[in-house]
Amino acid sequence: MAIQLLPTETAIWRIVQAVIQLVEGRHNAAGTVTLATGAATTTVVSHPNCGADCSPQITARNAAAAAEMGAGTVYVSAVSNGSFTITHSASGAARTFGYTVTGG
Repeated sequence: MAIQLLPTETAIWRIVQAVIQLVEGRHNAAGTVTLATGAATTTVVSHPNCGADCSPQITARNAAAAAEMGAGTVYVSAVSNGSFTITHSASGAARTFGYTVTGG
């Protein structure tokens, strides 16, 4: 996890380290989600960095998730401040995805 800075931060070392981590690709805009199982066909993902104009990206983290992506039955269907919704098929299989929320 990247360094968390407050607007009142004055320690140059911490500010520089945070910038270095960003350049190296570390940020606080990612996570994992396991889709709802059973009859559910949507899963809401809460994330504080998600804004209404951001572009959530999902990637398969297990074989069941990869199969669903290959079938074209999983996609981000809605985005709002603080969350996004994944629409998917109804399944009993545990499908785990990684995600990033950027932009917005």
